[in-house]
Amino acid sequence: MNQVNRRNFLRLAGAGAAAFAAAPAAQAMGAVPVANVMNPETAGQQTQQGKPDTNIADAAKVLRKPGSMPGIYPGRVALVKNTRSVKDNLIVEQEVYDMIARSMLELTGEKKLKKAWRKFVGPGERIGLKVNPVAGRSLSTSHEVVRAVIAQLEESGIKRSQLTIWDRREFELTDVGFTAENYPGIRIVGTEQMDKDGLYYGKDGKLYGEHMIDRDWYYWADVEGEYDEYTMPYMVNGGKYSYFTKIVTQELDKIINIPILKNAGMTVTLALKNLAFGSVSNTGRLHAKLWNETCAQVCAFAPLRDKVVLNIVDGIKGCFNGGPGANPQFFCDYHAIIAGSDPVAVDRIGYDIVISKRIAEGLQKAGTPQGLEFMLQAERLSLGVADREKIELKEVILG
Repeated sequence: MNQVNRRNFLRLAGAGAAAFAAAPAAQAMGAVPVANVMNPETAGQQTQQGKPDTNIADAAKVLRKPGSMPGIYPGRVALVKNTRSVKDNLIVEQEVYDMIARSMLELTGEKKLKKAWRKFVGPGERIGLKVNPVAGRSLSTSHEVVRAVIAQLEESGIKRSQLTIWDRREFELTDVGFTAENYPGIRIVGTEQMDKDGLYYGKDGKLYGEHMIDRDWYYWADVEGEYDEYTMPYMVNGGKYSYFTKIVTQELDKIINIPILKNAGMTVTLALKNLAFGSVSNTGRLHAKLWNETCAQVCAFAPLRDKVVLNIVDGIKGCFNGGPGANPQFFCDYHAIIAGSDPVAVDRIGYDIVISKRIAEGLQKAGTPQGLEFMLQAERLSLGVADREKIELKEVILG
């Protein structure tokens, strides 16, 4: 079926996304550590009966580059808070700009904002801004944060023509306002696409998304999943392979990751999750058994490991329950920006913020080891620092 009713599709896809959102949280809470994969000889070995094999050992076959995850500031995180960032339930863009600027200065130790940004990106580089529009307009990466990042990049000598705003599904980007009209001169693209007639297939009979995946780069896991052609017509493939998007393998030199601060059950869906599940195809099959592993392991492959240079968490507004979907009952104002080159350390600080809110709301009494599992796995893959005592937190309160 090449065409679906738009309204009905979004309803069904939203229901499917909510079901998937619940599954990873539940599974993540019951997960146990896997093998220490810092050693390529033992990478991918199972330590728990029933845990599917993956090709994580392949990630170590490509040598790291200078600046590969955890980047140039391993274990360092800048956290800037400002209650003035939201007024009358609206995000105040100038306050957000100031928060991001301060976070960059704190992170780098530079006195000039241009110098801070130029530690991560430079003229001529193709730079991707990885946003998260999955939960819709009410709980996506905010335009105020994205515009502030773009403004500071431009002030640092980066041209708009160098920039790409991207995510997995192009129509979700459009739905929340990431369009050429709103961001003139900046490329907007997704792996899975729909044309102006609501079709997911081109004249060649193939999904548009088929042309966007790179079959030379993949995350293999010994678990299969198929998709209903009506409710998920845009899915690129079933089977045991999740292919990386060409956006990260061929079309970008650097990636700035801009997730939103929200929960997934008793853990969080931030930097690692935004990258991993947004960069490969055929992810639905991975939620139930390999949510933790996918968050960590996909990021260990070169297209992400070697290109993601900075993570800026949009913590102005977010949620503390019901995530990663958008349930207004659990929306909250965190009034925060979290920045770091180390995605694991950034996730760890974001986790503390969300769990503290959940405890205050009576949803749980304390954090859980299972809630940290994907971060611990990422740490064992040398992607960053999960141990809170080893993280250098530079916290600033502006208002």
